[in-house]
Amino acid sequence: MERAWAVFFARWIGGLMWFMAGWTKCFAMGPVAHAEKFFIASSHEVGAWMPDWLLWGVGTTIPTVELLAGGLLLLGLRTRDACVALGFVLIIVTYGHLLTDVAGAFWSPFTHVFPRTVLLLPVLLLPREWDRLSLDALLARRRRA
Repeated sequence: MERAWAVFFARWIGGLMWFMAGWTKCFAMGPVAHAEKFFIASSHEVGAWMPDWLLWGVGTTIPTVELLAGGLLLLGLRTRDACVALGFVLIIVTYGHLLTDVAGAFWSPFTHVFPRTVLLLPVLLLPREWDRLSLDALLARRRRA
């Protein structure tokens, strides 16, 4: 049962981090303000190579992905899909930070990316049967019965 609790805790702590980040960006800040502040303004400061339509699309989508995928992690539903989606969010966030801080001297991945990655990878890599405290496991048991 220790394995099930380990996966549960990693899934829930990570899920809470992403769900609440998505909640804030969707409902307190708003996806458009998120895109404008973190994608459009930053891009114009450094003269990024990406077109504005791509920045707007990604910048307004990330809050929803964080909210939905974080919620799925909390429920333990479609866990693998949620982990993959959040992995792509982490790649985008890392690239964006490094792009705006070209020297890499002022941005620390230890406050954002690494903690989330450390929680994401076990949930993604550990055997699915270890995650017994999830809706995925409950649905799998019902299908077998």
